[in-house]
Parts: sequence; structure tokens; C-alpha cells
Amino acid sequence: MISVKNLSKKFGDIVVLRDINANINKGEVISIIGPSGTGKSTFLRCLNLLETPSGGSISIDGIDLLGKETNVPKIRQRMGMVFQSFNLYAHLTILENLTIGPIKLLKKKESDANKKAMELLKLVGLAEKAYNFPDELSGGQKQRVAIARCLAMECEIILFDEPTSALDPTMVSEVLSVIRKLAKEGLTMLIVTHEMEFAKNISSRVFYMDEGIIYEEGTPEQIFENPQQEKTRAFIHRVRSMYYNISSSNYDLYKLQGDIARFCEKHVISQKTSEYAQMLAEEVIVMQKDYSDINIILSYSEKEGTLVLTCESGGEQYNPLEDEFHEIAVMIIKGRCKSVEYSFSEGKNVLTLGIKNE
Repeated sequence: MISVKNLSKKFGDIVVLRDINANINKGEVISIIGPSGTGKSTFLRCLNLLETPSGGSISIDGIDLLGKETNVPKIRQRMGMVFQSFNLYAHLTILENLTIGPIKLLKKKESDANKKAMELLKLVGLAEKAYNFPDELSGGQKQRVAIARCLAMECEIILFDEPTSALDPTMVSEVLSVIRKLAKEGLTMLIVTHEMEFAKNISSRVFYMDEGIIYEEGTPEQIFENPQQEKTRAFIHRVRSMYYNISSSNYDLYKLQGDIARFCEKHVISQKTSEYAQMLAEEVIVMQKDYSDINIILSYSEKEGTLVLTCESGGEQYNPLEDEFHEIAVMIIKGRCKSVEYSFSEGKNVLTLGIKNE
């Protein structure tokens, strides 16, 4: 139904989308996830030409959206968009917000438009609010009206741009419930969202966007249970990391310990666990043979609540855990960690410590 090839978008010298390629079938529900600032909303806005692409092509049922002869307003009528901020007309009643488009653009009779609008308001649970004004509704109710307004235009595709991001957490579920209902009715939908459980449960496919491209795509099971790319894994598990590079034995231990303390404080990790991490970092560094290139990486998974310290070092293969000279250090490390693993990969000695969280 939708075919996107080599889509790119620049704002001046800033490249937001680099090379987007996607095919979306009729009736699919695509959730688009990824860090902020990676082009997710811009991708949606390019699909209905709210932003003009800098390059590439978009076609809807074989019609080139960027072609000179294409009737863009007519194509747009097939593709509704629900924004973060509702965009309702404040001076019109809820019923009038739903009927103004069908009457003026689709040339429907007022009676027919009113009848359809009331059916849609019942669908989203707001028939009793038909004669209220937007300011009299909660954020969740306004967003449900915005969804009904899209449906009133008889669109076949709905683009949702973070439809719950402006809502109080107590109102999120009512909007997501309406979107679930629409998914069951076979509408084609693309949803930019930060609601991971929702995306996992509703989607036929998930796009993970990063660096201005669709970095990884697959079924919800593939993306959420077995992501193939490192950045996808980090995002899904909400992994936050700090890095510290050591290039000589004269490294600044106190700065490293200070960075670890600040990282732990930022992510509400206990003082005791922070002290463990600082001590363990010092121990694993002392155990290294080559100080010319050591990377200390501290990673915290918000989803799992786990803290992992990784030490990567260059040079010849060397497992410090098997060196009798470090027997006491190894005992200390094992006493403070849930797991201790050594590996040698791509010329790197890697020591990975799963720190006990206390």
C-alpha cells in the first residue's frame, strides 16, 4: 500500500533522514520506536508531505506522491494524522470539529456528516460530549476526538505522532484502547510511540529508527525478545552507559571514581552499589597487563535493574582471572558480583562483571 525508497530529509546542513526504505501492506500496524531526535516524526510528516522530502520516493497504491501530476490533496484525504497536541478547533463544538472536514472537503450533506460523526464519537466513547467545546475536555478525551476526526474523513491510513506523549499518565490507557480497537478493524496505521508494551502487543511489525534510518525491523517478538543490533538491544532494555578510556598507567583514578559516582547517582543506584562499582573498576584495571588502551564501560539497564562493569583491553590474549598473582583480587570481585565472565574477541580481552545491586 505504501512504498518508500531512499527517502532523505535535510534541514539546511542537518541530515534528519538518510536512506529510508520500507514497504507497508494494507491493514498493517507499524510501530516506530527509537531515541528522540532520530527522525521518527519527520518520517511521518514526509509521508503526507507536511515536510517535503529532500530525496527519494513515496508511493501510495502505486501513485507517486512526489510526481508533478499527482493530486496531493486527494491523496492526503486517504491519510489522516493524529498529532501530539490534538490540534482541535477551540471555537467549534466537538461535533463541528468532526463535521467541518467532511462538509467542506468531501462535500457531504450536513445531516449525513452529523450522523457519521455521532457514530464515531460513540466508537471512541465520547457521544455525550458532542456539544461540548475542546476546552471542556481532558487531554485523553481531546486525543480521542482527534482520532474520530481522522476517521470522519474516511481515511484508509492513520499516522499517529506520539499520540500519548502530551497526556497525563492516567489518561494514556483510554487513548491506547481506542487505537487497539481500530487495529482490529483492519486500518493501516503507523504509530510513533514510546509505549513499549503497547507497541509489542498491537504491532504487526516494529521499526527501530536510529541515525536517520530504519536501523532494524521485524515482528514484535524479534525486536523486543531477540533484537539483532546492539543499539536496538540497548534501547529495548533502556541501557544507559558511561565510558572511560585509559591510555597509560598514570590514569586519573579519582576522576574515574567520580564519574562512576555521578552516573550511579543520576540513575538512582544505591550508595553501596556505587561504592562496589568504584572498587571493582580499580581492581580490574590493576589486573591488566597492558595500559595502552583500556576501556571501562559501566552500563545500567532500567528495564532489568542490573549494573554491569566491562573492562576491554588490547594486547595479547590474557585472562587475569586465571593468574595466581591476582587470586585475592579475584576473590574480592567474585564476592561483589553476581556473574564474572572473561572472553577474547576481535583482539580484545573482555572482562564482564554483573555487580550485585544492594
